[in-house]
Amino acid sequence: MTTTTSVAQAVAPERWADLATVPRGAVASAVARRIFLAAVRRLDVTVRIDGRTVGRGGPEMTVHRPDELFARLGADHTVGFGEAYLTGAWDAEDLGGFLTVLAANVADLVPRPLQLLRSAVVARPPRDERGDKTDTRRVVAHHYDLSNELFELFLDPTMTYSCARFRTDATGAPLPGDDLESAQLRKIDDLLDLAGVGPGTRLLEIGTGWGALAVRAAERGAVVRTVTLSVEQRRLAKERIAAAGYADRVRVDLCDYRDITGTYDAVVSVEMVEAVGWRHWPTYLQTIDRVLAPGGRAAIQAITMPHDRMLATRDTYTWMTKYIFPGGFLPSLRALEEAARDHTTLRLRSADAMGQHYAETLRQWDERFTARAEEVARLGFDETFRRMWHFYLEYSRAGFASGYLDDHQVLFEREERA
Repeated sequence: MTTTTSVAQAVAPERWADLATVPRGAVASAVARRIFLAAVRRLDVTVRIDGRTVGRGGPEMTVHRPDELFARLGADHTVGFGEAYLTGAWDAEDLGGFLTVLAANVADLVPRPLQLLRSAVVARPPRDERGDKTDTRRVVAHHYDLSNELFELFLDPTMTYSCARFRTDATGAPLPGDDLESAQLRKIDDLLDLAGVGPGTRLLEIGTGWGALAVRAAERGAVVRTVTLSVEQRRLAKERIAAAGYADRVRVDLCDYRDITGTYDAVVSVEMVEAVGWRHWPTYLQTIDRVLAPGGRAAIQAITMPHDRMLATRDTYTWMTKYIFPGGFLPSLRALEEAARDHTTLRLRSADAMGQHYAETLRQWDERFTARAEEVARLGFDETFRRMWHFYLEYSRAGFASGYLDDHQVLFEREERA
């Protein structure tokens, strides 16, 4: 039986109930210790624990409270690993670098025989976080209605919360330090070009963000309808669109994607499919298929993961879904293509990978966020939240830097019929 003990760290129990106590389970903790130490011995990392150093050398991790780390790992696996960072049980000066090594070796961290038991021990997502219509607005609000002021602290002036596209070097790699605002506008222009948006285009955007894409499309002469389920995003997006002088060309609706009506020459959606939930990808694509005019084009920007890992993890409750994106799940490119082929007349025509650009985007976001820690605190977000957000940004960066995750701008068109 698992019992609990108090954390020797200042975590506000009224705000962080699951962090205020440490699970106790001697057997699970001992197993977690053995697996963890065996894994890091094979990796290019440096782990300082119990007065010794483990690993082959590389980004450093310092374990301050080993008993807590392994208790959380044993009880809650990868969720517990992230929670141990939130409470300060371990630290890493180069958090993104350390997590990148883990992400690059994720398939081999746990011995193969134990991986076969995975489905029996991992937690399942809550039933009310599966993307059903009755739950969607609540789970969207968990993240996107946190605070517009918080997002303003680390996003660029366009308030674009998705992968940017930077200038590249001779090898095609993003240039570090390239201007984030210019890179975001470059990404938006690429997506609008892909969708064929120009003067007079009737454009539907699924997922408003804070209005940057809608404004850019209106500048081209398009007539835009953009939909969101975030009350706070809609409020600020409307203000920003009006300030740009396009209130007469852009309509911002609080609307579930399933309820969209009308006919549009082009549909764009930037990193919104990840919030739909894998059970609803066919419905999402069917909505696009239903509203797209003959000859129309749909351009979707989507974060993707390898197909085999997607299949293995789609019923897993993760640190990211618990703390950052309830109900979220990343598709594979193959899953999107198959859902379109099996449930719609849409066909995938092209897919442009840009995952390394996301690693740079997230690096810049986290740099901005950590530099403005005092302002984050003044907004009412405590130290535990700040550690959580830093972990989220660097954990995400590690996924792209390692190549485990990717980001694609995808074009869908209707299948031509004889």
